[in-house]
Amino acid sequence: MLEVNEAEYLDDYRIHLVFNDGKSGIADLEQTVFNDDRLVFSRLREKENFRGFKVEHSTLVWSNELDLAAEYLFYVTFMDDPDLQEQFRVWGYIS
Repeated sequence: MLEVNEAEYLDDYRIHLVFNDGKSGIADLEQTVFNDDRLVFSRLREKENFRGFKVEHSTLVWSNELDLAAEYLFYVTFMDDPDLQEQFRVWGYIS
């Protein structure tokens, strides 16, 4: 099972993530925050609120109880990696 082990806020809506498989990279969550119309994301549009995440239950969790699946964070971080495209298809993030 994929897990987020470490997370560090960088700037804007970018977070450096370290996963339990040893891979690390930068997840840019700006599109996620601004393109999702659900109320739970609207609070994160303020950078101060966005920065307030913590690693809990093996993923990122915000004070408004929003959490994102570790698999989704992995996808956002490595979506351009050609070696991972089949895994992303299996997970349903691409067709």
